[in-house]
Amino acid sequence: MQVTETLSEGLKHEFKISVPASDLDAKAGAKLVDLKDKVRINGFRPGKVPVTHLKKVYGRSVMAETIDQTIRDTNTQLFSERGFRLATEPKITMPSEQAEVEELLSGKTDLTYTVAIEVVPAIALADFKTFQVEKPVADVTDSDVDEAIKRIADTNRGYAAKAEGAKAESGDRVTINFKGSINGEVFEGGTGEGIQVVIGSNTFIPGFEEQLTGIGAGETRTLKVSFPKNYMNDKLAGQPAEFETTATSIEAPQDIAIDDEFAKTLGLESLDKLKEAARERLNVEFAGATRQRVKRALLDRLDEAHRFEAPPSLVDEEFNLMWNSVKAEMDSAGKTFADEDTTEDAAKEEYRKIADRRVRLGLVLSEIGEKNKITVTDDEVGRAVIERARSMPGREKEVWDYYRSNAQALAQLRAPIYEDKVVDFILELANVTEKKVSREDLYKDDETERTAA
Repeated sequence: MQVTETLSEGLKHEFKISVPASDLDAKAGAKLVDLKDKVRINGFRPGKVPVTHLKKVYGRSVMAETIDQTIRDTNTQLFSERGFRLATEPKITMPSEQAEVEELLSGKTDLTYTVAIEVVPAIALADFKTFQVEKPVADVTDSDVDEAIKRIADTNRGYAAKAEGAKAESGDRVTINFKGSINGEVFEGGTGEGIQVVIGSNTFIPGFEEQLTGIGAGETRTLKVSFPKNYMNDKLAGQPAEFETTATSIEAPQDIAIDDEFAKTLGLESLDKLKEAARERLNVEFAGATRQRVKRALLDRLDEAHRFEAPPSLVDEEFNLMWNSVKAEMDSAGKTFADEDTTEDAAKEEYRKIADRRVRLGLVLSEIGEKNKITVTDDEVGRAVIERARSMPGREKEVWDYYRSNAQALAQLRAPIYEDKVVDFILELANVTEKKVSREDLYKDDETERTAA
């Protein structure tokens, strides 16, 4: 076997590899001998088929298998000897001319091919004991609890019919009958009767609820809207539509007393018990926010401490996923880059930087986990599946079956668990100091802080 490196540019390498025909013939011959005891051919006793006859019958297919196996084994040996960790699958270029292929399969010529690869760079990990990480912690105050209970009350308040002749306002609940059409044609799923809409709840397609403001009971209006470009029904996505809409009743939200009786409607013994439950929930939410802030700070520190060239193909892949998502969201909202005070080129440059950071951090976290034997158990993944199923009441079996039969979906569940375990490992080594902050500071957007700084 002869190996010649024809390209070495950064993380990209290319090799030309030649395997003598005699080596291929010997390997194919061994396969044919092994095949001798396994095949049954009319006119020959079991195990007595001459190899020369087997070669006539199976020679081409056996040689094709031999070539495929030889390429895999040769590449594995090459990458192992040079200490390469591949960032992507190797790109193999074989002879394509029919005459060359025929000569190769008949064993008359050497196997010559090229393999192009992109590798993961060697990563020198930082000393995590030198990391200083600030942990913002906020206490749940009585006012936080009161606000939380008020939000619960708002979502559970009742509605009462407004006086005759009253018009609908923001926050009112309007019961409507409607019939939708596109270019004068009624479309499937575009009609409804007795549908309740709270103006300002943003539960209907953009522009629909706002046009109900000022409508009265018994009044009919034609509402003109456009379906979002990313609407789940492809036939309706991006289409302008008209809805002939009649309001059958207008109801105003009613005040609700926050007392023991209200708590009992929620299945709790008293208002004090409701406050306890709300405080516990807020403590969990605050802890989650603290965790996210600490994790972001740690990832920033890892980013600063590990500067290296990320594999371009991985960066391209990450960028394309992000960019397609950004474009879809902007198209859906009807926004342009000018609306965001930027240009498409500037936005692309910014998102490419983010993609580069994500790839580098992913490689760093993977390196830390591998070197410290951090793994995710099947039980941990199983618990994540159960939690996902619980979050979708009534569809538990559907969720369970989906993950049980979808290896890629399971891998997507495993990845964040692995990342969190690596983060916890680093935090055990780092110097983490707590800092008391207000609720507002705890939830302050990190980007805002960096801009202000």
